[in-house]
Amino acid sequence: MAIDVFEAIHTARAFRKFKPDPVPEAIITQVLDAAIHAPSAGNAQNWAFVVVRDAVQRRRLGEVYRKGSDIASAMYAARGRPPHLTEEQFQKMMTSGSWLWDHMADAPVILVPCQTAPVLPPIDTLPADVRSLYEQEQRYVERIRGASIYPAIENIILACRALGLGTTITTNHIRCEDDVKAVLGIPANVQTFAMMPIGYPVGKFGPVVRRPVAEVTHADRWSQPWPESGGLKHVRPLGNRHGRA
Repeated sequence: MAIDVFEAIHTARAFRKFKPDPVPEAIITQVLDAAIHAPSAGNAQNWAFVVVRDAVQRRRLGEVYRKGSDIASAMYAARGRPPHLTEEQFQKMMTSGSWLWDHMADAPVILVPCQTAPVLPPIDTLPADVRSLYEQEQRYVERIRGASIYPAIENIILACRALGLGTTITTNHIRCEDDVKAVLGIPANVQTFAMMPIGYPVGKFGPVVRRPVAEVTHADRWSQPWPESGGLKHVRPLGNRHGRA
């Protein structure tokens, strides 16, 4: 049964533990179809997805993920607890995250969203007044390189929620990306942007707890507070008689 988009957004919490049941190929295809309907800069659609179900391949990816997570663990410990989390919440986050570090291979599906690396036109093909900005453009392209893949990843998360699947987005493997690319045979000009375990979850969906809107939003300029929302209500779009987003 389809669920309201706001329900999906508010209840699609991160899952790291999964039942061993396989996920039907048709359902995986439905999730991927949601991914490719995400926005794409310049309509490039230069995304690609590696779906890993083979147990040996999942184990090899799990070993690389563990290697990258050792580095992440040191970084989290040095960074300390974020101020908006209690010590209990922080320890719960660390515990649940560290469980996945050792059990990535247990997920029935590991999805690796990828994107071809951005390529700028040769500098000598550009107008003279733009050539002087070439290095600036290189920095710009690097800065926005995830803008056309992370919306697809969010669609994956929401599609999984709608279909009763659990998942989470993790990027620890990027610290050892060459190892991941070797396991999966990914070409040199393709970058990975996430590793997403997918399966039928152990546990219940939602709610997702976040800092309030007014605490993280500025009105018209920085440090001008956004009004306290008080009784926040989800407004359904006009013209939608069935009230579904």
